[in-house]
Amino acid sequence: MQISEVRELKNEELQKELDSSQRALMNLRFRSATMQLSDFTEIRKTRRSIARIHTVLREREIVAEMSND
Repeated sequence: MQISEVRELKNEELQKELDSSQRALMNLRFRSATMQLSDFTEIRKTRRSIARIHTVLREREIVAEMSND
């Protein structure tokens, strides 16, 4: 998921996507540990997607704090 796609989502959708991505990452790690994962780049892609979501959530948090002042 690209950053522009992430920014278009609402906070609730971002939280759902974050939960889903974290579950997917856990499953990928289990599959990697049991030698069932064929494409190891999926772990990196999922981690970066999680980081993008965290970044957008934090940006929105900062903007909300600034607008409250």
